[in-house]
Amino acid sequence: MSLSKVLESIHNNHLEFIRMEISDVYGIARSRTVPARHFERTCKSGLFMPMATYSFNGAGTDADEYGCGLCREVGYGDVKLFPDLETFQVIPWCENTGRVLMNAERDGKPLMVCPRRIADIQLQKLEEMGYSLFSAHEYEFHVVDAETREPLLKDGNLLSTLRTYTDTKLLHQLMRDLPKVGVDIESAEGEGGVGQYEITYRPEFGLRSADNAHTYKISVKEIARQHGYMASFMSKPWPNRSGCSSHFCHSLWDAKTKEPLVYEKDSPCGMSTVAQHWVAGLLEHAPSLTILASPTVNCLSRLKPNTFAPINATWGIDNRTTAIRIKINGQKGTYIENRIGASGSNPYLLLAGTVIAGMDGIKRKLPLPPELSGSSYENGDHPAGQELPNNMEKAIEALKADTVMVEALGPDFIKCFLAMKKKELVESQQAATNKDQEWEMKMFFQYL
Repeated sequence: MSLSKVLESIHNNHLEFIRMEISDVYGIARSRTVPARHFERTCKSGLFMPMATYSFNGAGTDADEYGCGLCREVGYGDVKLFPDLETFQVIPWCENTGRVLMNAERDGKPLMVCPRRIADIQLQKLEEMGYSLFSAHEYEFHVVDAETREPLLKDGNLLSTLRTYTDTKLLHQLMRDLPKVGVDIESAEGEGGVGQYEITYRPEFGLRSADNAHTYKISVKEIARQHGYMASFMSKPWPNRSGCSSHFCHSLWDAKTKEPLVYEKDSPCGMSTVAQHWVAGLLEHAPSLTILASPTVNCLSRLKPNTFAPINATWGIDNRTTAIRIKINGQKGTYIENRIGASGSNPYLLLAGTVIAGMDGIKRKLPLPPELSGSSYENGDHPAGQELPNNMEKAIEALKADTVMVEALGPDFIKCFLAMKKKELVESQQAATNKDQEWEMKMFFQYL
């Protein structure tokens, strides 16, 4: 979209305010709002924001003491943000307000800690190989009363119509307004946990997929607030209740012809050779991918047996106990579901990690391990695959040990990300020592 078209939209919709927004490393939306009369100038000159913002955690504190590289090392300097005008939207639930997503630069060069930039780079590399990605993040979330924190849905009666329609006004506004900001809703349901919903939407090609996921998360949270609720994408708010996932559903397409490439009718597993290599890459890098897909101490606690969350690097046809589930549904409907993702993940990093792993599988022509047809949780005569790390120490070590993933993500990001994870680990250990049982809720519930 050209600047003139955006300015025309601002005029025609009588917009007074434009929110200029980024996704930080945690996936939390952060922004500055400018008066519409200054939007054109700001687009051309850029908008300053503290670089340290990219190292903030859920409580808004940076990881400077662990050497993230974005704070004292650069004198607490700024980055300059420039809008991607293709992402401009009018926000229907905010009076006279528009929003545009921003990319970060430092000294005229891309900031290589910016999650959106990292995802875009990996998608460009995929396109250079001749492929494009068609994908969507499948998020679950909890809704509670904003004051009492009591869950909106009181039981776990999955797919019950009566339960799903506990608050019709909230549900219908979500389904009406999300498409107006580019998120094309397919279905909504009451999920299997107390207070838990799932709303799915259509996939998109390329970076638009992660942009939609970012938009979806902040939109759900904002609209819920207008109804007196708090929506949270914290993965596991209550230890003994169901966790929330972000299954990453995706398929490979030919970048030039836009023909789907995953399905192969004559293949015993239903997948083409290139798709088999891709899945093999996901399995090979599953341990290191885990900290990108389930990046918090809370997310990692979700990876337990018999919870429909994966615990090992396995794959299966329509198997919800495996890390990678293959859904066979003809030429255009067949897709790959990465089930490692937790709802507390950053959608750009989940996408980027998946692409890095899949591309490596194609480049090295990795062979697909045998399919797992039963439960991945049970001991038996089946190839269990590598265990997925289910705590922060193991997850950090798995990432550090994966040279392909580390090199692809780049030294600036790895330095910052590992510093943030170290800070989170230390704080969680301190909370355990102090018997602070509310630390995770205080850190993650409101803003993730």
